[in-house]
Amino acid sequence: MTARVEKTPLDALAAAKIGAEGGQLTQAQLSGYQLVRLKDTITRVQSLSPFYRRRLAGKKVASLTRLEDFADYPFTTADDVTEHAIEMVCGSQSEINRVVTLATSGTTGNPKRVYFSKFDQQLTIEHFGCGMSTLVGPGDKTLILLPGERPGSVGDLLLKGLLAIGVVPVAYGLVQNPADAVRKMCLEQATSIVGIPVQVLAMARYWEKWGKSSWAPRCGLLSTDYVPAAVVNELRRIWNCEIYDHYGMTEMGLGGGMECSAHTGHHLREADLYFEIIDPDSTRVLPDGEYGEVVFTTLTRKGMPLIRYRTGDISRFIPELCPCGSILRCLERVRCRKDGRVSLGQAGIITMADFDEVLLPLPEVINFTATVFTGQPSKVKLVVEVLSQERILDEAVVLQAVRQLPVIRQAEQERSIVLEAAIACDLSLPPGKRSISVIGPREDAVSGR
Repeated sequence: MTARVEKTPLDALAAAKIGAEGGQLTQAQLSGYQLVRLKDTITRVQSLSPFYRRRLAGKKVASLTRLEDFADYPFTTADDVTEHAIEMVCGSQSEINRVVTLATSGTTGNPKRVYFSKFDQQLTIEHFGCGMSTLVGPGDKTLILLPGERPGSVGDLLLKGLLAIGVVPVAYGLVQNPADAVRKMCLEQATSIVGIPVQVLAMARYWEKWGKSSWAPRCGLLSTDYVPAAVVNELRRIWNCEIYDHYGMTEMGLGGGMECSAHTGHHLREADLYFEIIDPDSTRVLPDGEYGEVVFTTLTRKGMPLIRYRTGDISRFIPELCPCGSILRCLERVRCRKDGRVSLGQAGIITMADFDEVLLPLPEVINFTATVFTGQPSKVKLVVEVLSQERILDEAVVLQAVRQLPVIRQAEQERSIVLEAAIACDLSLPPGKRSISVIGPREDAVSGR
């Protein structure tokens, strides 16, 4: 007999925000609410934001009569935010409560800044608390493995969200020393943990090899980077715990969507954000089920609203209704970014996610770097980071694992690449998104198609 799947609590939160009759959310109610909010947001930015006053010149809100009409509105890009963020702020800067500065990979090297009001941050706290109630409840204890030193940081907002639902938060911060983090987890007897995939994997590897305490978390939430299935499977194997995936980015207000216990995709935060999937080349809006670039528009943000922001993430809306019964759309787990797909010539495209699934299950592997040196042939160098200096893994095993990937096998057969592997034990646990580095001319190395 199949166990009953509880409906995501994000459904009830959206219903309450919309004012759905009887608390029952319907697609018609949600679509009507989103259209009204889109009009309100456009009116607000045209009035208060110098950037959007120029960008949306000639656009009349009265002509926006259906959600489909929104496809005619221009996009906002990461470069726009880098160059014009202060002009996107609506209202007085005295109302801004938090400014997040993000490093960029652009040619100018200028940082990207995102501005939030106190109201905006309260929306995030509300979302975090509601989302976390999927896996924890009153009396549980959650170890927060995210930055939380500054007021308004992701760890601080999560802590406040947990307090609001009666969960005891334990602030720890980023994992630099897996042994210390494991000791803290066991000492506090944390029911759940929230952290970055490779950092939590390093903790589990340490627990398995040296600790094996009688205490293990019951569940966990992974966020800030794409969540490989290999990491989820290893955490389930080592700790016998249930792992949830969260989707979000700073520009979204940190929270975009979260899995329910069915684990079929991320239920989206549709009362605060309007999502679209577009063809990254033609920019045409795609129907449910087709892969493309994720685009979102803020519906309730006060400080710095964003109109049709291109995330660069590649995914699709899952057309089937989630087993939990929610009508909130589900976004399939993001595997790569538009600019994170590397061409290996006629053999095809390789992504970090492809390497993740064959390298992260290997014994004691906690992370790796992948670098493509373009040329004739190109060199693909993999540096695999392991937990200890004991040589239980060698380069031949790494190469054998990578050759499971069809694109690698074909590229080697065509002699368009040379593979190289190395083993390291420096425990570098990156706090941000991991990607393939490309050294050399990029014209034929990176494909957005």
